[in-house]
Amino acid sequence: MTQILLIDDEPDLLRVLARSLKADGHEVTTALSGPDGLSVFEGQRPAIVITDIKMPGMSGIEVLKRIKERAPEAEVVIITGHGDMDTAVEALHFGASDFVTKPFRGETLAIAIRRAEEKIDIRRRLKEYTLDLEDKIEKATRELRRRSNFLTKVIRSSNDGVVATDEELRIVVFNPGRSGSSAFLQEDVIHSRSLTDLLPKELVESLQQAMSGERAFKELPWREVMIVSKNGESIPVMFSGSVLVEGAKKLGTVAFLQDLREIKRLQRELVHSERLAAIGQTVAGLAHGIKNILHGLKGGSYLVEVGITKKNDEKLRKGWDMIKRGIERTSNLVLDLLSYSKERQPQFEKCSPNSIAAEVCDLVRERAQQEHTKLVCDFDPAIGPVLMDPHTIHTVLLNLVSNAMDACLFDEDTGKRWQVTVRTAAEPNQMIRFEVSDNGTGMNDEVQEKMFTSFYSTKGHRGTGLGLLVTHKLIEEHGGRIKVETRLGRGTTLTVWLPYRME
Repeated sequence: MTQILLIDDEPDLLRVLARSLKADGHEVTTALSGPDGLSVFEGQRPAIVITDIKMPGMSGIEVLKRIKERAPEAEVVIITGHGDMDTAVEALHFGASDFVTKPFRGETLAIAIRRAEEKIDIRRRLKEYTLDLEDKIEKATRELRRRSNFLTKVIRSSNDGVVATDEELRIVVFNPGRSGSSAFLQEDVIHSRSLTDLLPKELVESLQQAMSGERAFKELPWREVMIVSKNGESIPVMFSGSVLVEGAKKLGTVAFLQDLREIKRLQRELVHSERLAAIGQTVAGLAHGIKNILHGLKGGSYLVEVGITKKNDEKLRKGWDMIKRGIERTSNLVLDLLSYSKERQPQFEKCSPNSIAAEVCDLVRERAQQEHTKLVCDFDPAIGPVLMDPHTIHTVLLNLVSNAMDACLFDEDTGKRWQVTVRTAAEPNQMIRFEVSDNGTGMNDEVQEKMFTSFYSTKGHRGTGLGLLVTHKLIEEHGGRIKVETRLGRGTTLTVWLPYRME
């Protein structure tokens, strides 16, 4: 049984409606004016309020506003006369759940009440689900913190491998460390391989120069490098090296290698756990965003219905535009969530980074023209076909270029000639640099600090807060890195380095 408050200045109509609703099993209270209705509402707090929109003294719109101020969860159904559609739409804007037009049948009002009851039930179940979800999130967060502390201890307890060579850099001592995760077995290395077989070319050259006396240093500081195992696997390690000296004679070298494969796996697992925790903790924010989208879809569908009924092309177009925007925002939100929450290994295949960058520029060129932004493409002709993940390149560049366009669009300095520049460049160590710069709004310290955090957006309802989060995740999965340079009011440059492989 639902408690309903009826407010109308017509006693006969009020009596008939009350009798009909009581016959349907509802508990009904009546009031002949807006102030009386508000007084009754304060005392009884009924779940549903049905009020006439035109009443002397206080209108139904004012009653609606005051009820929503005091009890936002209350459902208000508006009764309006024929031809008051604009007022009815205004009522929906202020939070009315539905409206019925005089003269109406009892079935019409019953449908409106049923819709309001369904909303009340959905809100009740959503509250129960939210409380249950918050409890699960709290438990999951505690577990994730426990695992995080455990993983941190495991990372800190890793051991180093030791490789010693003679003056010709031939390996004479090889200890893979207690982890046993070395790229080679001892019997495959000692006295049969040179340090040049293990280390990258630039590190070998540094050690050779030190042994030959061309460079005076005795130690190479710790750095991360890639070594290749006997089966062709690229293995990330931390490297540090020293020249062994006895008196004035150089005896050889010693290198310390720390296998990072397990550490990186644990780090990825930790990041994934934190990502899942972040998603759980922002469910409420997502629900709010989805609710806003649904409001837009509801408003758009209503305008479409009005346009069809009244053959009003303007309202039909306006409503359809609202629906399309809602669909696009929903699609973007879902795709970004899927991309962020799911682990993905880069799919290396033969592709042309310059062609992918050109395709991204072509996609935004029309928008750039409409927003009076100059789009400049500067691609390094030395970059040819390489093995990279084309999906990562395309998604990262499209997100960065779109953000650069937004930075120009939201720039309040109308005296500028806005420009977005996309550059590519080949760099040493099989690395390609992608650079997207703009002369738009730039970022302050707070925005720069939060730009890669979950669901943070400076675009208000226009953004999901996931674009840069997904971008950062894809770059890390590809083994790359990103750098941000920005000045408030002057613009931003984002530089991405992604590694490639040769055929």
